[in-house]
Amino acid sequence: MPALALLAAIFVVGIEQTVQWKYGAAGVVGLLLLTIGIKAKSPAVSSIGAVMLALLVAGPAL
Repeated sequence: MPALALLAAIFVVGIEQTVQWKYGAAGVVGLLLLTIGIKAKSPAVSSIGAVMLALLVAGPAL
């Protein structure tokens, strides 16, 4: 069990660092809002985070 928790933590930190490197502070805020919304079961907060991330990813294509 501790090994699984360690792997999950490494995965989450890796994703966070990748988002920060590629999309900057706005990407981290979007990821944070998405995570908080999912954990708090708040559709509004998670939707705001998801929309922020979607806009950052689709920004160059728009």
